Amino acid sequence: MKQSLVVATAISSFFVTGTTALGFSGQAQAFSFSGISSGTWGVPTPGSLDTNPIFTGVGTNTFTWGEPSPPSTFPNKLIFDGSSFSGNTDSVFKIGELKYFNETVLKGTSVEFVPLNLNLSLNSPVGINQAFDFNFRLVNTPNTATNPQEQNADFVFIDTNFSYNTFTFAGNKYTLELTGFSPDVPQFSIQALEGGTTTTAVYAKIKTIPEPTTIAGLSLLGIYLISRKKSLQKKVPQKF
Repeated sequence: MKQSLVVATAISSFFVTGTTALGFSGQAQAFSFSGISSGTWGVPTPGSLDTNPIFTGVGTNTFTWGEPSPPSTFPNKLIFDGSSFSGNTDSVFKIGELKYFNETVLKGTSVEFVPLNLNLSLNSPVGINQAFDFNFRLVNTPNTATNPQEQNADFVFIDTNFSYNTFTFAGNKYTLELTGFSPDVPQFSIQALEGGTTTTAVYAKIKTIPEPTTIAGLSLLGIYLISRKKSLQKKVPQKF
């Protein structure tokens, strides 16, 4: 047996045990929570073709965009209504409701992204109030009279790059992640027909953030396992 393999074998028990201990010591503990959410829309980002963006509702829960066509109609609209909630860390729960009104607006007057400032107020554990910033992408499809209704539909997407704002409880860090418009399957977009309305729940989870010791321990364990595999492969006799 090669000396390197002897050394690796000798330290393996100590190494894996130490790594496991580091992992468990760095893990945030799960807890139950309850509270209420609220949200306000931020300043939107126009797309490259939106030369004359028109919008209202920054700082409120109702955001509109686009110049109505004809003028007697209404602009596009998003309304976010917060809700009460309860659950456990790393489990999905309903955090609010989104109403999407799709109207006909003039080309060049829309926007492409709008941020949602989502505030989480926890009454259990008491005293935690944290804001999280998420981005919504607005896809305004050009309307063609000869197209079926579905091809003229517009869309709202949740940006999957979730907020990295964190809060601390019992010495551990947590963050909020939007998981989509369904509690069971990944669904990050909704659509509304021209002149139609879509109402959907928005789901989230309070996610634990591993401590650096956990990440370092798992990385070291991965390096050890790769080295161990290579050492064993060298011992297997080659057949020709």
